[in-house]
This record gives sequence, C-alpha cells and structure tokens, in this order.
Amino acid sequence: MPWTLIDQDGIDLEVKKNFKEAVKNFESLGYKIKDIKLPNCLALYYIINFAEVSTNLARFDGVRYGMHRDGKNLLEDYLLSRGRGFGKESRRRILLGTYVLSAGYYDAYYGKAQKARVALRKEFKELFSEIDLILTPTSPIPAWKLAKKAIRFLCI
Repeated sequence: MPWTLIDQDGIDLEVKKNFKEAVKNFESLGYKIKDIKLPNCLALYYIINFAEVSTNLARFDGVRYGMHRDGKNLLEDYLLSRGRGFGKESRRRILLGTYVLSAGYYDAYYGKAQKARVALRKEFKELFSEIDLILTPTSPIPAWKLAKKAIRFLCI
C-alpha cells in the first residue's frame, strides 16, 4: 500500500483509522503488507483525468447532446444551454482539462503526462510482479448518510 498517498492532510482521520484497521485485518489473515511508492501517480491522474473529462464532455453542449434551453437566437441558445446539467466539480474539471489541452500548454502538461503514463504503466507492471494488491481507501472522506443526502436532493 502507498502510505505516502494515505498518510497526508486532506484524508479524514476516521478514514485513516478505518483503513489501518482493514490493513490489520489483512495481516491477521496472513497477508504480508508492503509499503510501496507511487510518487507521480496523483499528479498524472489529475492532468490526464481533467483532459479526458474535458474532451469526453465537450459534446454535451446543449446543441446535440445534453440539456438544451431555447433562446431567441443561436447565441442565446448557447448562453442558456452551455454548462447546464453539470455541477461545480464537473465544470471545474472541464475548464482545467481545456486549459491542459490548449495549444500553449499541451506539451507542457498533457504531452508530458502521456509520456509519464507509459513510465507509470511500466512501474505498475514491475510492482505487480512482486505484489498482488494495492490497497487504498476509496474516498478521502467517510460516506454520508443516504437519508440525509436523499432529503437534500428531494428539496432541490
């Protein structure tokens, strides 16, 4: 497991506690636990993820796909439709992905990230020749109570 990714600020203490208990359970079952290093994994994830989110969601512009609102003319259609149906996080990822893929920054960010992805793939291949599983929490925060979120969504 990559402790460097887990043992840092931004991950809830309850998540860390539960994760450490899960690791102890694996150890009690006879599994060997090994700390691994994935130094560039998170940075690569953000660059590649944002770029791919941007390109994949670009088609949901309200013209052919996505939410559409009719305006008085084409420009007003765009202004009323573009971005509808996306939350703040989705819009943030689309904007950052567009930035990463823009002409002046493509090679600086996405091009280098693609090359680093190949190196990371090789690193994972080597790791999985020594280990069977990479264990990490699935979320940096605890899951919310379903009823609490359901009520919030019903009130919107």
